[in-house]
Amino acid sequence: MATGKSKGYGFVSFYNKLDAENAIVHMGGQWLGGRQIRTNWATRKPPAPKSTQENNTKQLRFEDVVNQSSPKNCTVYCGGIASGLTDQLMRQTFSPFGQIMEIRVFPEKGYSFVRFSTHESAAHAIVSVNGTTIEGHVVKCYWGKESPDMTKNFQQLCSSCSSNWASDFDGVSVTVFWI
Repeated sequence: MATGKSKGYGFVSFYNKLDAENAIVHMGGQWLGGRQIRTNWATRKPPAPKSTQENNTKQLRFEDVVNQSSPKNCTVYCGGIASGLTDQLMRQTFSPFGQIMEIRVFPEKGYSFVRFSTHESAAHAIVSVNGTTIEGHVVKCYWGKESPDMTKNFQQLCSSCSSNWASDFDGVSVTVFWI
């Protein structure tokens, strides 16, 4: 089922390897839609066994989490709740960490987004709730996206690149897939 919303990652195809290598080097660490992007070669990873995934949740540190996203980002993604996901459950779970501005739940998908009034409140929520059990399900929490218009932000990012770097890509077709 297509929702029209980005999952927060994309793929770019280049005609030649040198252009792709330049993009990986120069685009890594740039900001896109309120998030610092990571660039790398696309790879397929085999899925980890379910028991390993559930038992291998490491404790996050506030200092690391607060710096993983733009200071303007106040949105937390919470996923892994296969049943019983409600607005009330999310409010009860996340209200101890600060003022909640908005909650969006997607029970059929098993995840929700909680937007706080401050970046710090959201970071505390991610650190505290990630890896805990809600309604019998181990949940994963991380930064949600700040801006829904990722295509516009990608175009702005590319136009802000130095003219020398941008000229390396003249005439090269770039395909971006927002999944």
